[in-house]
Amino acid sequence: MKEHLRELIQQALLDLRRDGLLPADLEIEFAVEPGRQPEHGDYACNVALLLARRLGTSPRALAERIAAQIPASHHLARVEVAGAGFINFTLSDLCIKGVVRRVLELGERYGHGEAGSRESVILEYVSANPTGPLHVGHGRGAAYGDSLANLLEAHGHRVHREYYVNDAGRQMDILAASVYLRYLELCGSEVPFPANAYRGDYVIDIARVLRSEVGDALRRPVRELLAGLPPDEAEGGDRERYIDALIARIKALLGADYEKVFERGLTIILEDIREDLAAFRVRFDRWFSERSLAREGYVERALKRLRERGLLYERDGATWFAASRLGDEKDRVVIRENGQPTYFASDLGYLLSKFERGFERAIYVFGADHHGYVPRLIAAARGLDLDPSRIEFELVQFAVLYRGGEKVQMSTRSGEFVTLRELREEVGSDAARFFYVMRGHDQHLEFDLDLARKQSNDNPVYYVQYAHARVASLFRQLAERGLTWQRAAGEAARERLTSPHERALLLRLLQYPEALGAAAERRAPQLLVNALRELAQAFHAWYNAEAILVEEAELRNARLALAQATGQVIASGLGLLGVSAPERM
Repeated sequence: MKEHLRELIQQALLDLRRDGLLPADLEIEFAVEPGRQPEHGDYACNVALLLARRLGTSPRALAERIAAQIPASHHLARVEVAGAGFINFTLSDLCIKGVVRRVLELGERYGHGEAGSRESVILEYVSANPTGPLHVGHGRGAAYGDSLANLLEAHGHRVHREYYVNDAGRQMDILAASVYLRYLELCGSEVPFPANAYRGDYVIDIARVLRSEVGDALRRPVRELLAGLPPDEAEGGDRERYIDALIARIKALLGADYEKVFERGLTIILEDIREDLAAFRVRFDRWFSERSLAREGYVERALKRLRERGLLYERDGATWFAASRLGDEKDRVVIRENGQPTYFASDLGYLLSKFERGFERAIYVFGADHHGYVPRLIAAARGLDLDPSRIEFELVQFAVLYRGGEKVQMSTRSGEFVTLRELREEVGSDAARFFYVMRGHDQHLEFDLDLARKQSNDNPVYYVQYAHARVASLFRQLAERGLTWQRAAGEAARERLTSPHERALLLRLLQYPEALGAAAERRAPQLLVNALRELAQAFHAWYNAEAILVEEAELRNARLALAQATGQVIASGLGLLGVSAPERM
């Protein structure tokens, strides 16, 4: 409807320009938005206020001139000028009441774009290092990324959901070293635990599995392990230098058996992450291994392309990417002095792979602490001769948990963190998914655990789900009374829906596709959340004000059709957010 109103206004402006009443070269962007108060119409436009500033004329007089030129439309009942110069539109009953039939005919496709009608998108989200369980920060990225994927798909995009598995590099070696030290402890050895190691109980659990499989076969003397190592942080040394030296020693002592330790840690944690996300209703089309980049030649091809374009150079024994020439704050090492590729080399290969695999747009969902990756990946795109405008970055801010009004402390390396699994167990996946996307992903989120657990209308997810459950209850009551709902009769009797509460509910249903489209285009699931809350509010107000299961069959059928359409849209919208629509609460 907003688009239709925009077209009517554009036609009015075109007519005024043709008649010489507006400058011929005048172009302006304006907004058509839902009205905030029923008495001010269903939609409002600010075009006259914006134009008046440019023309130095009265906004209200200009608004009246534009309103007079707006073409007739069977969708409109009235066009009025209000206030300082807003143009207000009131929709016709024919337009509003026809929405019930459209909703019931289209089903869960109501508000959706034509499947596959827009560009293909590869959406990468979560991508947490498999060095420990997912925590609540990862949970927000998961809820946001999955909801965004669903929205884009509903909008007509072809969406490929991907988790990038960082299964190579230093952090995985630190995990392997942490597991090995705990393994030695289980074998009866006393060994100091590094300041920079992973300390969570899950590391001990992995070590226990490892020992059950290999017994003491991987045990090595502690004196050989520690001989000649630099001091750790507790002894006044450098924690990074110590852990790197320890990793090198473990590799030397274990030889080919080091891979058993490494793979055991990776496999167990990755499987835990998979199960955790599946229970959170988050799915991926592919779990993309970082190690596969080298096997499939992506890193080699990316570096070759940069070299051919004169963007690589040698310095201090390393190979550098001249990223600063392309907008990054500094140049980046891609091959270390020892000949090993860096993390950034993998980033280059992974970026190239997304477009070599045929995707037209790449969207990265990063935690806000990864904001520094944006300029370097934009520079990478330019260096690889990829179009930066086809690469998007959505930065998800931190989620802070509150329980009993007190902030819950979290720390990933120490192991003292709240896991996503613990959050799900405490508040449920429905509340967690809904709360995570209630606010814009670029805003900090204060997650109230007590509110999320409440079984009352104070809890926003409960409030929306309760509207759907009430619809289901109506049809159970109908059956208990030995009555039936005749859908066709209900659609035909839509003229009986005349109360202000019914009009308000019909209008929310009509506006749902606009909210869905805006949520996809602006990468903002919270817009869908807001639409569902407003729809539920309109339904509850109607439900409390009107008798729906009335004796008169025609009116009953019409009202049940409206209820069914409402329940269907709520279920569809909640489904896009990964939230269930229960029939009983």
